[in-house]
Amino acid sequence: MPSHDFRSRCSIARTLDLLGDKWTLLVVRDLLWHGKHTFGELQGSAERMPTNLLSDRLKRLIDWGLVERSAYQDNPPRYRYALTEQGRALEPVLQQIMAWGHAHLGGGFYRPPGKSG
Repeated sequence: MPSHDFRSRCSIARTLDLLGDKWTLLVVRDLLWHGKHTFGELQGSAERMPTNLLSDRLKRLIDWGLVERSAYQDNPPRYRYALTEQGRALEPVLQQIMAWGHAHLGGGFYRPPGKSG
């Protein structure tokens, strides 16, 4: 794990230091469930994340080992992004956030894991 000056010893506060901004979990969501793996695909998500913020979030996720980047074109350089095992480990967290939002805020297409139909 990269060296980081955390603002707290609390695990929740430390997690929020990495994932608690407006866009990061949406990048993870798109990589995990929406089949988006290039910068253009991620930038074209429904939320229309500004390019500079997407670049910053991807860099942060790469630096923390949650996302890996691999080149798929040299000229101009283009990259494909994928979650690492550590990044994929966020799936149950996203499922719980989604379940809470569905139950208390409405909307969405949440289906609890293991439920069909």
